[in-house]
Amino acid sequence: MKIGILSDTHGSLYFFDKAMEVLCDCDFLLHAGDILYHGPRNDLPKGYAPKSLIEKINKLNNIIFAKGNCEADVDQMVLNHPIQNPYAVFQLGYTRFVINHGYIGSREDIIADARNMGADVLILGHTHVKILEDYGDMVVLNPGSTSIPKDGSHSVAIVDVSEYGGLKFNFIDLISKDVISKEEIYLA
Repeated sequence: MKIGILSDTHGSLYFFDKAMEVLCDCDFLLHAGDILYHGPRNDLPKGYAPKSLIEKINKLNNIIFAKGNCEADVDQMVLNHPIQNPYAVFQLGYTRFVINHGYIGSREDIIADARNMGADVLILGHTHVKILEDYGDMVVLNPGSTSIPKDGSHSVAIVDVSEYGGLKFNFIDLISKDVISKEEIYLA
């Protein structure tokens, strides 16, 4: 099964649509927060249209959200999906995904919490920078930002979960649709 991972859309319908083009054949979507609002530190992203983005998101039936630092109570009022805080958990067979935006607490504490929850994959957002780190018992992934990247490319990730426990990770550039990097990991 394929899991689409995205984060930090910040209200950009344009880049959300680009992400959906890449993630269209994914069985589930996991969003690591900062859904609708761009935040006071960021410029408006291209295609900023939170009302239209709400309509698109509300038509999806396969997406899970963790709360980001730019979410407000009103966001939950307009979205049909729960914005889970501080962690969202998604179980697919024997593989457990724990999603956290990554802005409250130290990175070490978030990793420890995810381990305590039995995470195989910890998904973070917030930094707008792609990461993939293999800790042996758990993988830490940040898909980067769809709309306001701080590492040079608008991106998402796809995790292909095999029935034998292997996880294939692909980072995809939303503009070129090229695979930026890929790696296969078998957890201990």
